[in-house]
Amino acid sequence: MSTFLFIGTPELIFILFIVVMVFGADKLPEIARGMGKGMRVLRDATNEIKHEITKSADTNGIDTSFTKEISEEINKVKEDLDEFGGSVKRNF
Repeated sequence: MSTFLFIGTPELIFILFIVVMVFGADKLPEIARGMGKGMRVLRDATNEIKHEITKSADTNGIDTSFTKEISEEINKVKEDLDEFGGSVKRNF
């Protein structure tokens, strides 16, 4: 059973059912597209901020080796988001 932010498969199905009831099936592709664009903007902004922080730290001679662990955790979250987004796309 897959979980995303402590939400299991039955909860996702229930949420999708409510979304279909509220917005209708014809609006779902538009909503999914908007969510995808929002996630892409968030990912780009995160990468830009990370790049600026790293660049500033390198310029000032600050050791950034500990950021590898943080980057790994961020990548895990990104993979979870991509997996969740893929399952949402397949359901529509």
